[in-house]
Parts: sequence; structure tokens; C-alpha cells
Amino acid sequence: MPLLVMKFGGTSVADLDRIANAAEKVKREVERGYDVIVIVSAMSGKTNELVGWVETTSHLYDAREYDAVVASGENVTAGLMALRLQEMGVPARSWQGWQVPINTTSAHSSARFVSIPRENIDAKFEEGFKVAVVAGFQGLSEEGRITTLGRGGSDTTAVAFAAAFGAERCDIYTDVDGVYTTDPRITSKARKLDKIAFEEMLELASLGAKVLQTRSVELAMRYKVRLRVLSSFEETDENSGTLVCDEEDIMESKAVSGVAYSRDEAKITLVTVEDRPGIAAGIFGPLAEAGINVDMIVQNISEKNYEGHTMAVTDMTFSCPTNQVARARKALEDARAAGTIVYDDLVVDTEVAKVSVVGIGMRSQSGVASRMFAALAAENINIKVIATSEIKVSVLIDRKYMELAVQALHDAFALEKA
Repeated sequence: MPLLVMKFGGTSVADLDRIANAAEKVKREVERGYDVIVIVSAMSGKTNELVGWVETTSHLYDAREYDAVVASGENVTAGLMALRLQEMGVPARSWQGWQVPINTTSAHSSARFVSIPRENIDAKFEEGFKVAVVAGFQGLSEEGRITTLGRGGSDTTAVAFAAAFGAERCDIYTDVDGVYTTDPRITSKARKLDKIAFEEMLELASLGAKVLQTRSVELAMRYKVRLRVLSSFEETDENSGTLVCDEEDIMESKAVSGVAYSRDEAKITLVTVEDRPGIAAGIFGPLAEAGINVDMIVQNISEKNYEGHTMAVTDMTFSCPTNQVARARKALEDARAAGTIVYDDLVVDTEVAKVSVVGIGMRSQSGVASRMFAALAAENINIKVIATSEIKVSVLIDRKYMELAVQALHDAFALEKA
């Protein structure tokens, strides 16, 4: 039998009625001739509730027990989904991570996949079961303990199963009906894309688009898993949603496919740093050790007169998430106190946002950066930092202009047109 993986997020299984709605979609695929592996998240809000219980019970909690508690949300959903399918006449069985088993590393709350053996689930399909409902977000460590995979773990679980079982496709059901050219809440001109390349989706996910989790897209790209994003709350067919696929499956690519944004960005500048070999390592080494996600980096070289001698100096500017500013400041101040780096001042701006244009068409079409900068200039939006890659141009701007910038760029590249 051809096999399909279907993943339902928390809002899609938020209560018994929504679980029943999701089960109807599964039954429809079974009737089309598929064996189906269903990956489920915890009911909406349940994981946060479980995390709250852990933190209330134990401030310095044991990570192994944290995973044992938090993973239970998906177990409940899986059991309820299997029961609902059975009531509808569909032979289904639920599976917790340890029963498959989903073998992972021992990094509790941020485990990674090691292997997903097929034998146990394949045996049930051979017995006549049509659906395996698997609890997402969880696995089993080498020590035999329950692990969890971190944020977006159910998306990643779905892609991993699709790769392990050679699924025809992996359908991600969520509360939106596909991937849009930008956030429809910011501009009504946002258009749903029929297809988007893995690389474009990976950039959009890493730049702030919330439709798919970055790790799941990375995994799909590596194993060539065709992903489809579609709505749990609308009638769907084989043409619904957005297909995330290989670049070769897209006939013709526009220069820009989408505009992404990240509101919670901060800009940190080290003023008057000695310009010498190893200074970048001296700055970004401590930041890496502190777990700071550094993104955009700009270096400005100048000279300083020090005790009658001219010395080459630099200002080093980088961006990071606003919730990491305190840790970044401490890491840099500790490095300064230890004599690893020397700087005159540390300036933090937490009122910035990152706006990016993304498209695989940039590889073959020039002028994207100039059009982007011209569109922002026409709205009197000043650019603080610029970063580019082969298929992306990102800028850091004042946060108050973020929505205006997204709208201006969406218009500049005519993304409302197919």
C-alpha cells in the first residue's frame, strides 16, 4: 500500500470535536487507498500547562522527569485519536515514542533522532491495521528514558517518519491553509503559494515565519520529503495547501517568493575594539559559549590616536534575539574583565526589527538588493544593518517601521501576482 504521513498540530486537536474532524480527514485518505501514519501534538495549551506544573513543583527540576511529564500531552491525544478512528470503523492503534521505538540522543528537552525502526509498525499494517497514530515530540534515549525534541518537535517527528517509511508525502495540518508571500495580518495582498522550494521555506522559517519549524524543513530537504502545508479547518483535496518541494519541481521562480520579518531583534555594538587578528574569535567565542544566536554582523574599520600612536580600531555590530541581550552583555563584559577583548563602550538597541526578502530566483536575476533598498528609501526607512546570502537579503530597521517595510517590499516585488 502507498503510505502517507499526516501531522496535526495543537490547534487541530484542541478538543474532542477537532480530534473528530482530524479523524475524518485521516479516514478519507484511508478510503483513497493509503496506509497512514498520523503524528499528533498535545491539545492546544496542554504542553504549557504541563510545563507550568513542573516549574511550580520544582524550580531546579530534573530534566528527565520534565520530559516524562511534558511528553504525556501527546500520549493523551494519540490515544483519543486512535479511539475516534476505531469508532469510525478504521483499524487504528496508538503508539508512544518508546513503543515504536523512536531512538534519540539523551539531550533531554532537545533530543535529536538517531533511528526509527520500521518493524513494529510495519507488522501492524500487515495484520490489517490501516492507521498508526504516533505521539509526536518524544522519543527514547539510550538509557531507556523518555526524551522530548524541543520546540516544533511534532513537525520534525512527522518528517522523520516520512523519511524512514518512504512516504509518498508528509501533510502538515495546521490553522493556516498554506504558506503565504508574507503575513496576511500585515497586508491583505499576501498570496498563498502553490509551491515553494525547500531552501526558500528554510530561510523563511529561520527568519520568523511560523508555519513550519526550521528543523523539520532541514530534515525534509536532506531526505527529499515532499511536504504539504494545509488547513485542518477547510475542505481539502490533492491541490490544497502549499507544497514544499525540490527546486527542480518548480517550473519558473520569481526573483522573490516571500517577505519575512522578526520583530524581537536587538542590535549590539562594541565601540572602538582593537583591530587585530583573532579579535572576532575573542568576541563571538564567548557569545557562542553563552548560547547566543548571533545573526547579522557588520564591522567598521577606523583609526584611533592613542598616546601619540595611531592604532587601527573597529566597531563591531551584530544582532541577536531581544531575550538574549542580557546574556550577551554579561558574556562580553566577562570577556572584557578577563582581558580577552578590549572595547570602549557597549551600545544596545532593542527597538529594531529584521525584514528579509527570500527567493531562489535571486540566483539568476540581478537587482533584488537595489530594488529592496529603493523601496525602503521611498518610505524614508533607514537601514541600520544589511546581510545577504545567495537567496536572501535581510535588513535591520527601526521596529516602528516594520509593518510599513513589509508592505512596501511586498508591493515593490509585486508578490500579489502569481
